[in-house]
Amino acid sequence: MLAETRHIQVSGVSDIIETNPLGGMNQPKYLNAVAEIKTTLTAQDLHKTLANIEKALGRVTRQKWAPRTIDLDLLLFGQEVINHPSLTVPHPQMHLRSFVLKGLRQLNGDLLHPVIKEPVSELADRLAGCDFVLNPDVPQLISMAGVIGVGKTTLTRKLSKLLARRLPAIRVAGPSGGLGCKIFLEPYNTNPFLPAVYAGKKELALDSQLYFLTNRTEQLNRDTLPTGKITISDYIFDKELIYAGLLLSRRQLALYKRIYPPFAAKVAPPVLVIYMIDSPQKCLERIHKRNRPYEQKIKRQFLEALDSAHRKLFADWRTCPVIRISASRFDCTRATDIDNLANQIKCYVAVNST
Repeated sequence: MLAETRHIQVSGVSDIIETNPLGGMNQPKYLNAVAEIKTTLTAQDLHKTLANIEKALGRVTRQKWAPRTIDLDLLLFGQEVINHPSLTVPHPQMHLRSFVLKGLRQLNGDLLHPVIKEPVSELADRLAGCDFVLNPDVPQLISMAGVIGVGKTTLTRKLSKLLARRLPAIRVAGPSGGLGCKIFLEPYNTNPFLPAVYAGKKELALDSQLYFLTNRTEQLNRDTLPTGKITISDYIFDKELIYAGLLLSRRQLALYKRIYPPFAAKVAPPVLVIYMIDSPQKCLERIHKRNRPYEQKIKRQFLEALDSAHRKLFADWRTCPVIRISASRFDCTRATDIDNLANQIKCYVAVNST
């Protein structure tokens, strides 16, 4: 019907992709595809044309995400950005839908998202085949991930200040003082066992891990984090088991794994992960440069093991989108890099306006 419409030429259609309904709703599966067209119509006139085709094919408007005969969404209109009460382009959540990005990727994986400024192939990789929904009724937790010395805390602080200026509705009193996104930093300096563990006293490793476990559970408790507000942590809770596996003895680890589950159940899952990647050697150089006394005995082999474990964790990550940042392309000291990342983050969070 699109091809038979005046002023429209269909130039490509993706495969038909079968997907489960969004949000875990009890419905039959959906069939999705993406079409590329050339048109002399305006975006508004094209939108009306799509609505007329839906009506002709028997679509009845019901509640949101209800089963329907046909649903035609206008994803992109060249590189235009349109914010109108009746039409938003790009489609505001297309970057969260693997079934959309898979179809787009088949047609043109290098196609640039006009707002996020990243190609479709990169946006698809961030989802690992999953589909996500913006939900302001849960904590908007953004978690940094990466090995020691990769720059997580520096980036957390800079993003907090920048996002607070861009999204004034999220301003809350932060633990660092002043106004900004609420941030949580790892309690390295207050852990009384950590220096001894890094110095080789393995008998205190369990004490150190339990200190971190209880502290992080308290910080990221799903019942105390505000909903619809951004919180940034300079760590991801899931790394607890990584460090436990590397630092604890067999007997300590067995006990830790019995203690861990009820604590983990209290933690809010992140809505977005920023995974920072750099070579273990570069991270070790930063560790030596910042000269924290308890870190100076960290060996490169330990960082290599952390790096391997993080790569394995995010190779099969399905909890939320993951933005991977390579140190070869991203510089925390470059304002343009921080600014670009902050603009992208805004598309992955659901912030309340009150």
